[in-house]
Amino acid sequence: MTANKRNRLIVAMAIALGVCIFVIGELAVQRAQALPDDTYKELQTFANVIAIVQKNYVEPVSTKDLINGAITGMLASLDPHSAYLTPDLYHDLEVETRGSFGGLGIEITVKNDMLTVVAPIDGTPATKAGIKSGDQIVKIDNDFTKGMTLTDAVKRMRGPKGSKIHLTLHREGIPDLFTVTVTRDVIRIDSVKAKDLKDGYAYIRISTFQDGSDTDMEHALDKFRKEDHGHIKGLVLDLRDNPGGLLNQAVSIGDDLLDGGLVVYTQGRLENQQQKYFAHKKKNFDDYPMVVLVNGGSASASEIVAGALQDQRRAIIVGTQTFGKGSVQTILPLDDESALRLTTARYYTPNGRSIQAVGITPDVVIEPPKPTLASLEQPGVELDQNDEIHERDLLHHFNNNQTQSKSKTPVNGPGANQTGTPGNAAPQSATEGAKAAKPEKDVQLDKAISILEHWSKYKVELAKADDASAPAASAAASSGPASNSN
Repeated sequence: MTANKRNRLIVAMAIALGVCIFVIGELAVQRAQALPDDTYKELQTFANVIAIVQKNYVEPVSTKDLINGAITGMLASLDPHSAYLTPDLYHDLEVETRGSFGGLGIEITVKNDMLTVVAPIDGTPATKAGIKSGDQIVKIDNDFTKGMTLTDAVKRMRGPKGSKIHLTLHREGIPDLFTVTVTRDVIRIDSVKAKDLKDGYAYIRISTFQDGSDTDMEHALDKFRKEDHGHIKGLVLDLRDNPGGLLNQAVSIGDDLLDGGLVVYTQGRLENQQQKYFAHKKKNFDDYPMVVLVNGGSASASEIVAGALQDQRRAIIVGTQTFGKGSVQTILPLDDESALRLTTARYYTPNGRSIQAVGITPDVVIEPPKPTLASLEQPGVELDQNDEIHERDLLHHFNNNQTQSKSKTPVNGPGANQTGTPGNAAPQSATEGAKAAKPEKDVQLDKAISILEHWSKYKVELAKADDASAPAASAAASSGPASNSN
């Protein structure tokens, strides 16, 4: 190749390279211009921090690990329910909503920087090991959990079927830490369980809202109708310790139990986050008496159903104050098969109540019995109550955006407890730290049955309560957004 040809080739390559740099630069400028100037400056700071850490940290660390950690921390700083889902966690979430997954069977959160049990799931290794709502998980095997993220905790609790894990727990009322050994299993949840109560009343428990929960409940209701000549004498719907689940299942179950009307609505910043969900009007609706049981472990979708039934005066709510999770999370998949679980909206009951950090106040407050020294049979056990965890206890929770409560007037039925005090779930049995006592009597279920037996009297009280709360309900309805949902 002659010198002239070689020079022309070099010039052509330089021009082509310059064009590429110009195009890439233009794209970078366009992307940068899509962000505010202060955001771009902060991103420069973030890049500098990554470079400093990689250069100076005691051990080598990959860029991917640093960025994943930054994303996890960023979402955790927003609210307790937004999170970064790695590909494995995203896959686990998809499996869980279908009602089958591997693990222990507990719903966990972080309270006061401690890993804390919201609720164990019925029939899982966690319940068999005696784990209770409110238990603090101090150690997972030999690793302390203080400061541990939910993502890391879930990873450590996952494992093959048959493998064992040791959880060191702290429980209010028991002075010493104690350890339980849990054998991992494939968790297959039958979320709906039904049985006959005395005097022909029906009982349905929903432990979580997952795919098929609505169908399972409809089958249970059909079975009760067939057994009682096409009619249901009365129903107890048990949502205690139900941590929530799929929104569409909550709406569908609300539809099954209501004769038309609004079930729930949501309001977010984007138009598609402002929707309303309605129940269908039925041709031959059976308005049988109904009581709903709730407690501090009733969260999210459970509160949607309880709130709709309470606002429409379809059922009497019995138990203790619910968890108070009034926010909607949307799963946003990313290109690398990971995803964001991001809080995108608040949800509201039909009368315009936001239950965020407040919860559903029962019409009839009934607290479970407190433990005694004799029942726990452990020297030195204190009689302090084991406070239920609520949304307002969680770090970074966002406040209720309503200035005053818009709850219904409590019902004064026969024997109703009108304390209005949020519930406290006391431990009814201990595991490896105290000898288990005989199962406590279910005073909340007993109260529900008593209400069904005296339903005509309660209907009068419901009417009086509606009259008393009519102005507040009207104001609540008018204060709600024009379009919403959940």
